[in-house]
Amino acid sequence: MPQDYEKDAYPEPPRQTPVVDKQTTLPNPALILTKLFYYSVDVPVTTFRGIVDSIQQDRKPVYYHQKFRRVPELTECQEGDYPCYYEAEMQWRRDHKVDQEIVKVVQERLRACQQREGSSYPENCAKALQLFTEVATNYQSRYGDLGAYGSARKCLMKQKTRMETQKA
Repeated sequence: MPQDYEKDAYPEPPRQTPVVDKQTTLPNPALILTKLFYYSVDVPVTTFRGIVDSIQQDRKPVYYHQKFRRVPELTECQEGDYPCYYEAEMQWRRDHKVDQEIVKVVQERLRACQQREGSSYPENCAKALQLFTEVATNYQSRYGDLGAYGSARKCLMKQKTRMETQKA
């Protein structure tokens, strides 16, 4: 600052920062609770997790799909063998879900190809289109008219009817 400035208009700044007056001498309860939580919960959990991770770093997690053994079909069950009927029904339901997923995957591939190729998709996506029509036809012939309450027994009767009509 120049020496000839007006001291009333621009007073000199204070030489030290003033000390803040505390209203109370009690500690802040929020700080106490956060430290209590940190030392009683966070530190032990973090330490335990670090120990477990160091032990398991050798083993990499491997995820597998659940594999079920193939059970006899409904035609292979003895008469009155209700556990066999139940197992065959559960096997049929698993097969039905797998077939549904196969149709979905093939349909997604066809849609992706159609999206990618645009208006020229009939020529460029011929394989995907042929695969989808084949998969959809097979699915429809097996599960088509069963309805919401389809079962292995109904599917077997549908297959039997279809074979009889093909013979005639």
